[in-house]
Amino acid sequence: MQENELIHDWNVIDYEISRNPDNHPHGIWFDDETLRDGLQSPSARNPSIEQKIELLSYMERLGIQKVDLGLPGAGPFHLNHIDTMLSHITENNYQIRPGCAVRTVVSDIEPLIDLQAKHEMQIQASAFLGTSPIRQYAEGWTLERLLSTLEEAVGFAVDNDIPVMFVTEDTTRSKPEDIKAIYTRAIELGADRICVCDTCGHVTPNGVRKLLSFIQDEVIPDAGVQRREIEINWHGHQDRGLGVANNLAAVEAGADVIHGTALGVGERAGNAPLDQTLVNLKLMGVIENDLTLLNEYVRKAHDYIEVALPRNYPVFGEDAFETGTGVHASAVIKAMKKGDHWLADRVYSGVPAQDFGLQQKIRIGHMSGRSNIIWWLEQRGYEASDELVAHMFEIAKNQPRLMADEEVTAVVEGFTKA
Repeated sequence: MQENELIHDWNVIDYEISRNPDNHPHGIWFDDETLRDGLQSPSARNPSIEQKIELLSYMERLGIQKVDLGLPGAGPFHLNHIDTMLSHITENNYQIRPGCAVRTVVSDIEPLIDLQAKHEMQIQASAFLGTSPIRQYAEGWTLERLLSTLEEAVGFAVDNDIPVMFVTEDTTRSKPEDIKAIYTRAIELGADRICVCDTCGHVTPNGVRKLLSFIQDEVIPDAGVQRREIEINWHGHQDRGLGVANNLAAVEAGADVIHGTALGVGERAGNAPLDQTLVNLKLMGVIENDLTLLNEYVRKAHDYIEVALPRNYPVFGEDAFETGTGVHASAVIKAMKKGDHWLADRVYSGVPAQDFGLQQKIRIGHMSGRSNIIWWLEQRGYEASDELVAHMFEIAKNQPRLMADEEVTAVVEGFTKA
């Protein structure tokens, strides 16, 4: 039987992501915000520069196209880290495109002039400005003040040949007329990249589609430019747990660049998880990136930033591809005995482990069957005698949880020595 006959995929019925390349500046790209927005997490640790460079190297090898290296305006320490990472990018001829977050003020943008000259490369200025009515009210801002602020900062960046991505904070709670006025002015000034933000994690997938349609169908045309001349970025957060779903909706709606962070690290409940976004788009056939190093990248981020990696985290959590349940394990083991890794990876999993540098694991515990025990023993070179299997089965059934490999080994060694 053909592999494609073994899974009936309801996901693809009446569903297609279609993009007319003529309407976009490039294909679907990703912007890794782990080293900037991610470090705003209340529990994050700022990695050493050596650790940041290692994370940066994983981004490059994973085929991520853009990276936010930090906020130059945060002080000399952060500026030095940015400078060092830029040196690493140029010295190693990386393809990843660097950017820095800046407030929409000239003093934040000025350091980029020297950095561009020193490293002889463009550095995107991601200039952010709050636009929602609630933010305007809290700050005492008016639309006129916002327009004046962006005119000074964006004009300064463009005059100094710094590429600008103009970021409207809290776009998903902003009024259409304000969004239109602000993006239009930024585009008129020379910003050819805009970033639509769900800063507070408010929006649902429907809201993503409606908002991006408004920007593409009304804002950009009314600004007097073609859609393909403007790069639309989407930046989401996890407050309602919709970060990945919203990222996928943004792709469906035509966004050019999807932002995210490793393990969703970020302020409050975090940013949209970039790793889960990549996994889903890979499985959907939207991207072709080799993601076999993604597990290593996620674990490095976990170690260096100290962001949580729950055991049940999708794909990369310790429990994601482990089973101790008799019926489930039996099916996986039968596939393994056939020598069919494709089958073993899918018979009880919606995600093929090997595609992401991982593998299926059989464990022993109170819900295990004899097949779990026999497989575990044989894989480690033990003779699966009837007596040993029966003994292990009795021990396993009295366990409150799955046994660690070391615990199983101790029981086996104890039995063989008795």
